[in-house]
Amino acid sequence: MVKKHIPQRMCIGCGTQKDKRELLRVVRNKEGEISLDATGKKPGRGAYLCPCPDCLKKAQKARRLEKALSAQISPEVYESLLQEMAAHGE
Repeated sequence: MVKKHIPQRMCIGCGTQKDKRELLRVVRNKEGEISLDATGKKPGRGAYLCPCPDCLKKAQKARRLEKALSAQISPEVYESLLQEMAAHGE
């Protein structure tokens, strides 16, 4: 029996490798808008985070999300991402 390949991605906050479906994708589209991608299929440049707010805070502190998305991110965007993450977790 052949095992199905499960894609692995690394959280940019804590650096752990997990299944792609366990992580949340943050995407920057062509217009420069940054949002959470619950489906994992939105077009644009993406980065993956664990669904916990601590990983987002670590990524913000080390500016990893800005480097991964090749964009400047304002504190308001981080706040909206935290709110979306909290709503997604419920």
